[in-house]
Amino acid sequence: MKRLLPQPGLSLLLIVMWLLLTNSLNLGQLLLGGLLGVAIPLLCRRFLLEVPPVRKPAKLVSFALLVLYDIVIANVHVARLVLGRRDRLRPAFVEVPIEIRDEFVLAVLSSVLSLTPGTVSAGLSPDHSRLLLHVLDLEDADDLVAQVKTRYEAPLLEIFECSPT
Repeated sequence: MKRLLPQPGLSLLLIVMWLLLTNSLNLGQLLLGGLLGVAIPLLCRRFLLEVPPVRKPAKLVSFALLVLYDIVIANVHVARLVLGRRDRLRPAFVEVPIEIRDEFVLAVLSSVLSLTPGTVSAGLSPDHSRLLLHVLDLEDADDLVAQVKTRYEAPLLEIFECSPT
């Protein structure tokens, strides 16, 4: 079964998305959606990351809400910065040491940091031990590192079954 459906969740999502895009539940569209739902993950399996099991689903929901809240607050902060005087901006690059080694969880951390306005994941060290962030307005590098580690990295390590370094 794993050979035919390497990512069953992705297959189901593709079928549902196909049916929503075609706005039809007829047999032909259902079969075509099923074909796409099986074929696309099979063709892309070398490029897909293995998702580690979720250890704490409730924590995942609260983490998603926290990220959503941070995105809204960061949008307001960035809007004030952009609409204000430009000489107040303090852009900088900061290296954040990270303990996450799982590629999927690293991608989630990087995405969360890039989704939050004012920060962008700019690079990852070859040994995956440091994440380079570009920050639009940096007050204190040590405070930023501590915030990333406690607010995002620690919950991700707790949510997913992946061991730190």
